[in-house]
Amino acid sequence: MKIFIIEDDASIRKELSRFLQKYGYECGTDDDFERIVEKCLAAEPDLVLLDLNLPYQDGFQICRELRRKSGVPIIVLTSRSSDFDELMSLNTGADDYITKPYNAQVLLARIQKLISRVYEAQPGTVLMHNGLTLNLMRATVSHGGAEAELTKNEMGILRLLMENKGNIIPRDAIIDELWQSEEFIDENTLNVNIVRLRKKLAGIGLPDYLQTKRGMGYCV
Repeated sequence: MKIFIIEDDASIRKELSRFLQKYGYECGTDDDFERIVEKCLAAEPDLVLLDLNLPYQDGFQICRELRRKSGVPIIVLTSRSSDFDELMSLNTGADDYITKPYNAQVLLARIQKLISRVYEAQPGTVLMHNGLTLNLMRATVSHGGAEAELTKNEMGILRLLMENKGNIIPRDAIIDELWQSEEFIDENTLNVNIVRLRKKLAGIGLPDYLQTKRGMGYCV
């Protein structure tokens, strides 16, 4: 599991990273706060720890923008302890709110509980990659606040590609995965589903998400 830490105090970032790595978490950070949302999403974390007092824009704005583009769990970790700040954090999309100074073991327990609730209670039901969220329980894709419904075959194609992100999946492998039988499957059936899937992805703002590698297959 990867945790991305959005915190402008370098010593706190280092302390948090060292502590979490002891418990098997991979940690990512960045100090380019002008583009921190972009940096965070590019890291594809499983959870975000977010401070509120940050350069360029506050944590509320970052939380709101992250939630518009991703379903990644967010824990606000801040020295601001007012009820208003907690309410604002939760209303802008945070899943939990912890005040500094914090007990490291309590923080760890809250992280583990949130990860368990999001990822282990329904394993593999939500896939996220490059700003796209695929919900396998609801058969929907979402990006930037827009959502589209998928057919069973469209969802199967996208699931296979997202589970193998960065790798080229041959057309034959997609056909074998979706239509596992000994009968002949016309490749036009796959073409139709790819075209429809691309149209739906374009409709939510991702026209170039599904890439064709000529003579090889497809990838995301």
